[in-house]
Amino acid sequence: MANPTRGIKEELYALAEKLPADATWKDVACEAYVRLEVEAGLTEARDGKFAGENEVTDAFAKWGVQR
Repeated sequence: MANPTRGIKEELYALAEKLPADATWKDVACEAYVRLEVEAGLTEARDGKFAGENEVTDAFAKWGVQR
């Protein structure tokens, strides 16, 4: 994910190097979107904003999913 020592331009260059030569703008947008969502999830995890095990188990039980 993000390298805190690099700016956005450097991160974009790294992304460009990672993509195949025939990548499209849609590929770039997809990679950017996925990255944003993963980084948001990591931030939520660090901030303790994920549901606990009991909350998840209860939610699944409402849908008829058991352990």
